Amino acid sequence: MTLFFEHIITRRDFLKRSALVALGGALLPKLVKFGSAQTIGLIKPHGALYFEKLAKKKIKCLLCPHRCVISKGDRGLCRVRENRDGEYYTLVYSNPCAVHIDPIEKKPLFHFLPGTTALSIATAGCNFSCKNCQNWDISQTSPDHTANYELGPRQIVDLAIGYKTPTIAYTYTEPTVFFEYMLDTAKQAKEKGILNIYHSNGYINQAPLRELAPYLDGANIDLKGYSNEFYQDITGGFLNPVLETLKTLKQQGVWLEITNLVIPNKNDSDTMFQNMCTWIKQNLGNDTPVHFSRFYPQYKLESIPPTPIETLRKAAEIARGIGIDYVYIGNVPGLKEENTYCPSCGKLIIIRKGYRITEIYLINGKCKFCKAKISGRWQ
Repeated sequence: MTLFFEHIITRRDFLKRSALVALGGALLPKLVKFGSAQTIGLIKPHGALYFEKLAKKKIKCLLCPHRCVISKGDRGLCRVRENRDGEYYTLVYSNPCAVHIDPIEKKPLFHFLPGTTALSIATAGCNFSCKNCQNWDISQTSPDHTANYELGPRQIVDLAIGYKTPTIAYTYTEPTVFFEYMLDTAKQAKEKGILNIYHSNGYINQAPLRELAPYLDGANIDLKGYSNEFYQDITGGFLNPVLETLKTLKQQGVWLEITNLVIPNKNDSDTMFQNMCTWIKQNLGNDTPVHFSRFYPQYKLESIPPTPIETLRKAAEIARGIGIDYVYIGNVPGLKEENTYCPSCGKLIIIRKGYRITEIYLINGKCKFCKAKISGRWQ
């Protein structure tokens, strides 16, 4: 599938893409064809990976940096991995609570097959407890309390093929907590020529990440701030494991973009922006796209106002000043900062309206005007 465009995406193309974007509900006919309707509390235990057995039938989970020690009959912090009489199980394998078709730009990935769609799946649970979570109703609960489909890896791949989505996205909640499901699906997708993308908080241990990485084509990692104090206050985690995830994904050749949700008076200081962007440039490269995203009041932070656009523009200015080539502002449709500019000649090369692409001035992954290579996955 070639995605090099010289100039125009037609109105007919727009209508087709708009229809696909709205297919969340339209997925139901094919889901029913697979024999799956949503069922509250659907759980089918499946053997978990990455753990250590301890004395007295306790289990130490080795999937993420929390390394929960779980007594018999209990679950880890993520709510989806359970110790059953000294054996460790995932409760979300083949039990997604969300199955939708999204524009790839929603992930957000701006340098990865622009204008295409991704079959996007999630299960209940998360290994963070973010106070600002926009999907808290499925991330901050267990699969016992969500409406779940019964869809195995093969069925997910078949759905992607049926809807002609070139990519499967593991997203919405934290994909790490449904690691086994994601890994098996990604392996089967790879065999069928379907790409895999990972939108994650990056809170995963190195061993499982390195097992997963060969099957990933792209990732957007939420770098939520640049201090341990912020991470502990807002997420319940720590910064350094996320930085290690970013470095590993880059080293493994996974196309990488970063999202930083800017929360007023929490992670919006000039110093934090400077330190974060300097680290990104030094460790990941100046061609790593950075998305500064606008916060809106939600969940446990409803008393905090939306991020001022001036703050987002200040962050973007700092990033560009440090030398980041591709800097975006998200969650504010209509700004020029949602477009892509050639870092060599400065010309506008990808025009976006929200999640839609209106024009692309790229030929074979290069700027149409100056022929400079534009970093990304374009085909």
